[in-house]
Amino acid sequence: MKPLLFLPPVLFAGLAAAFYVGMMRTDPDGLPTALAGQAPSIALSALGDAPAPTNADLRGGVKLVNFWASWCAPCRAEHPMLEQLAAEGVEIVGINYKDQPDNALGFLAELGDPFAIKGADATGRTGLDWGLYGVPETFVLDADGRIVTRLAGPITARNLEDMIRPALEQAQVPQNVR
Repeated sequence: MKPLLFLPPVLFAGLAAAFYVGMMRTDPDGLPTALAGQAPSIALSALGDAPAPTNADLRGGVKLVNFWASWCAPCRAEHPMLEQLAAEGVEIVGINYKDQPDNALGFLAELGDPFAIKGADATGRTGLDWGLYGVPETFVLDADGRIVTRLAGPITARNLEDMIRPALEQAQVPQNVR
């Protein structure tokens, strides 16, 4: 027998094993951010009567930054989770993404306003700077305004416990101790 006859099946098996191991290591719901450990900036306009948030508003304590829109059905579905976190004392920065101000304010009037700070990203520029894929998308920031983790998609009970709460705890630890 020729040894080269066995080469294609062996190569195929090796490649299949490598793909399988790669798929098992990757969280299919996870979407890493290239900005982890960085402090991206914001350039927002005011939403309602509150002044527009500034970069300084992202520092000085652990924050949850949530990109949302009134036209976004998953944003409506995750809203009770944001309300729960706000009731627990988590400071949430709400960034309304490519929305009409009246619609956004109506959304908050109907469902409640969990945001300690809120602003509008009417052009989507801040979303692009943050690497936004769509709404809703949530980021956990440490006290220096650096991204600890990112969640693309709505906050659910499961990812609240598995991802958001651990990231909030991690964000409490000073970076030089991590």
